[in-house]
Amino acid sequence: MSKLVHPHGGGSLKPLLLTGAALKAELARAQKLPRLRVSSREKGDLIMLGIGGFTPLDGFMTQLDWEGVCDGYRMASGLFWPIPITLSASKATAAGIQTGSELALIDPDSDEILATIKVTEKYAIDKAHECMSVFRTADEAHPGVKMVMAQGEVNLAGPVKVLSDGGFKAKYGALFMTPAETRAAFERLGWSKVAAFQTRNPMHRSHEYLAKVAIETCDGVLVHSLLGALKPGDIPAEVRTEAIGVLMDKYFVKNTVVQAGYPLDMRYAGPREALLHALFRQNYGCSHQIVGRDHAGVGSYYGPFDAHHIFDQIPPGSLETEPLKIDWTFWCYQCGGMASARTCPHDEKDRLNVSGTKLRKWLSEGSPVPAEFSRPEVLAILQQYYATLEAHEKVEVKLAGHSAR
Repeated sequence: MSKLVHPHGGGSLKPLLLTGAALKAELARAQKLPRLRVSSREKGDLIMLGIGGFTPLDGFMTQLDWEGVCDGYRMASGLFWPIPITLSASKATAAGIQTGSELALIDPDSDEILATIKVTEKYAIDKAHECMSVFRTADEAHPGVKMVMAQGEVNLAGPVKVLSDGGFKAKYGALFMTPAETRAAFERLGWSKVAAFQTRNPMHRSHEYLAKVAIETCDGVLVHSLLGALKPGDIPAEVRTEAIGVLMDKYFVKNTVVQAGYPLDMRYAGPREALLHALFRQNYGCSHQIVGRDHAGVGSYYGPFDAHHIFDQIPPGSLETEPLKIDWTFWCYQCGGMASARTCPHDEKDRLNVSGTKLRKWLSEGSPVPAEFSRPEVLAILQQYYATLEAHEKVEVKLAGHSAR
């Protein structure tokens, strides 16, 4: 019997991706259905439904589900859920869709059929209300708010049959692991207490420190990289995961870390997204989730430790996966090593804190980065990426100059 945490909802994993003869038959049937092109965010949600990452959902949420999740973290069934998982369409498109009908859901960037849905309900939502509930703001400068406001006016609810992994396996290979695969990996390693480390960035010394703190008390860590869409300026997944891989090889004890990726887009929902991360990490087999400073945040929309506090505000028993709350981490020159605000008594002037914006500025300008901030092997990969980026930009500027003549 597995010693790992149960999938969310207490049952078994519920992947909705069809295989074999069932997949072949549904694909053939889907060719004849009316089509609806999904957004990038909806594609990521579909793939998570397909691989069982959103167990035990069977599709996109109803109006009662949406209301319950926005206002009380609970679906109509009573199941804890922190962020609505919805599918939308424009008013004009929705007007031509009958309740009870079926649709083929199409990839946003190709004509591939990702899934089919049986539409059980159509409903309009108050987008501003969803944004205030989920993001704590309706400011369209917030990338998550912008995403919601760009959705169609009508939500479509219903169960789905997923027909594709959206190309993630072909692109990322063994890095793209399903919840069943990470659970199998943990069991092969003999792990039962597993901490998830969420990242949309390369891992530097502070992130390495967080993971190693977790390893001191857990059997191992799942370094779980987001493979979906990010905001402009973020490091692409293929560069980020290469940098993480070299860090693992050089600076971690063998068989204490597993690196994997998951297919969602970032919502930048801060505390609510921290809860969603913990929920689907439970499905991946993680008993704990590392929650550091400004988890899943953006700009100054959230306090640095709001994602810590939210785990104390949800009803007890909502999740099996527990937070590992860790304070602000940095290099302290007086301590002579990595430390956190809970362990270091020294002044701010003795600490090396580097923002992602400052690091990107250094890298793009070719400026030296302090060794106390990042391992040299990681920096070499990032420096190569920025050098390539700069070369491409110079070519584009040159071509634009020629075309203007």
